[in-house]
Amino acid sequence: MTTLLPPDCDLLTIPFSASTDFLDLADCCDRFAATLIECESDDNVYKLALLGRLSSCLALLAPTLNDAIPPHLVERLTVDKLPEPQPYCDPDHEALCEYCQTLTQLLSQQALLPDAERTLRALLCELVWMFAADMKAPRWQRQSAEH
Repeated sequence: MTTLLPPDCDLLTIPFSASTDFLDLADCCDRFAATLIECESDDNVYKLALLGRLSSCLALLAPTLNDAIPPHLVERLTVDKLPEPQPYCDPDHEALCEYCQTLTQLLSQQALLPDAERTLRALLCELVWMFAADMKAPRWQRQSAEH
């Protein structure tokens, strides 16, 4: 069965480049993973296209992971109350990006048994969602004004 894309689906054409801010790239990774997990198992062309786009996004993010947050993004990452930390595997950004990139490349080779492919695709999506959520998480808490 072929995956039917809604007319407004832009995942294969949405533009991004080295100048795209990391929050937008993280959103793209999130969307690629969400769509990838829903892909029908026999729709190899679309899965490969999504894996290629995900790989490109991760490749753009990787060299910027230790860069300072650009001033124009600070407000987007500032909240009144920081969220509670989530208990989960907590690799650093670089390791998590590398894990995602390696799984993406492995899945792109199409050399896996169907059950292994399905399991690794689910793992990739979970890791990408964790990576994207961490990239987009607030980093600062507003200071309340004292009178």
